Amino acid sequence: MVTDAPERDWSAAEEEIMEATYRALLEHGYAGLSISRIAAELGKSKAAIYYHYDAKDDLLVAFLEFAVDRFEATVATETGDEPTADLEHVVEKLLPLQPDEEQRQLQAVLVGLRSQAVTNGVFREQFTRIDERLAATIRDIVERGIEEGTFRDVDPSRVAEHILATVNGAMYARATTGREGAAAATRVSIASYVDSELRRD
Repeated sequence: MVTDAPERDWSAAEEEIMEATYRALLEHGYAGLSISRIAAELGKSKAAIYYHYDAKDDLLVAFLEFAVDRFEATVATETGDEPTADLEHVVEKLLPLQPDEEQRQLQAVLVGLRSQAVTNGVFREQFTRIDERLAATIRDIVERGIEEGTFRDVDPSRVAEHILATVNGAMYARATTGREGAAAATRVSIASYVDSELRRD
């Protein structure tokens, strides 16, 4: 898989801080998050966090990078040599039909953080990078499918942006409304799109 940014080499201490940040976000949300609460989850002093990060938002930008690195590592490990199956796998990872509690919680955290990007330029830059990396993952699969003759000769970037935008919309609907059927309908729509736009007759 080729992405626009290399995966970061996280130290053990940084990973512990990221996990503590995740737990604190689940419990308190962005508005109630503080370095003190992250330190409490970490079981260490605030100084242990400030050694690595200057402020809460610096830590959260790193957390977003950590989350997408984890996602990409999972996709890279579990995809194979069949472009159609790989594309379905990525969509399932981004928008699972039956998400477990951890997946629901992570999506809720990410949607909550994304809302801050409306007014926070640093968050906006990070979410821009995240979407670019996810689009690149989808685009690479489509390009491979074209090269292998599995997919039609389409514009891979256009297809990637369409699929990502559709998935993002359904993800936000799932996290912010009670419309449980929207995700399933979106998955059916994406499958139909892939059949009609990509697969050769």
